[in-house]
Amino acid sequence: MTRIVVTAPFDPRIAAELPGEVFTTPDVEIGQSLGARAAADPAFAEALAGADVVIAELDRIDDDALAAAPRLSLVVACRANPANVDLAACAARGVEVRTTPGRNADVTADFTLALLLATVRHVPAASAWLREGNWSTDDVFEPYARFRGTGLTGRQLGVVGGGAVGRRVVRRAQGFGMRVAVYDPFLAPGDLGDDVTHLELDDLLSSSDIVTLHVPLTPETTGLIGARELALLRPDAYLINAGRAALVDRDALVAVLSDARIAGAGFDVFHDEPLSPDDVLLRLPNVTLTPHIAGASDDVVVEHSRLAALAVASFIDTKVKS
Repeated sequence: MTRIVVTAPFDPRIAAELPGEVFTTPDVEIGQSLGARAAADPAFAEALAGADVVIAELDRIDDDALAAAPRLSLVVACRANPANVDLAACAARGVEVRTTPGRNADVTADFTLALLLATVRHVPAASAWLREGNWSTDDVFEPYARFRGTGLTGRQLGVVGGGAVGRRVVRRAQGFGMRVAVYDPFLAPGDLGDDVTHLELDDLLSSSDIVTLHVPLTPETTGLIGARELALLRPDAYLINAGRAALVDRDALVAVLSDARIAGAGFDVFHDEPLSPDDVLLRLPNVTLTPHIAGASDDVVVEHSRLAALAVASFIDTKVKS
């Protein structure tokens, strides 16, 4: 019987259907998590000792963990990028690594639209203004003038990156009646439908009312949006980033926002997390900020549990057939 050690947050119903004996670390139940641990943690090491399969999200699977798990043959990282797994060490020991790509694509796309709407309709500022007791009978129509925002119907959304999240953002934006343009050098025209325009990055930036970023962070995409690219945005344009902070040059971004050279921006990700209390972004009135919560949903746990279970079943089936 395959011994499956689950250290990631996991849906109990899906865990009950895994094709093997399911164990957790002695101090964690299915559906819970203690965060990132290493093999030096006694409970983690104890669980690894008899593991054939490990399903982990944050716990580190490195040389020490592999040494503590002599039977291990499969690691499933409950994330798209297995940053917690030493891939070279696993390969050297013949341990296969699988991931759960797209586990948070839907909820991140949902949140992107929420952040977009909150930004262009000034929702956080209006809520704070109201809570501070500023709405009075002296001018009941003041908020109507103060918080006038941008409608979405007929506006162009520029989507940078047409992967799992980007293509879902496209569909949601179309539901709001937006025109959509996409920059993605790996997609051919028509891949996202005949009603999606494919543009080069400069053309997308200069023609879009709102731009949202959804490319993976790689050496090639780090700093993709720099001072030159930000200068292409129109004065009435908005920038939304619920993807990776390092896609944008921070200094150039702060300069553009401080000088109000664009209408505003919405960010869920930052170069330094958590934000320092004296970070300049916190003082800018044209920026909507949220604390990296785009993927904060129980639905993500259900989805990565489902994908992990499929990966384990496929792996075991392949082993049986071989």
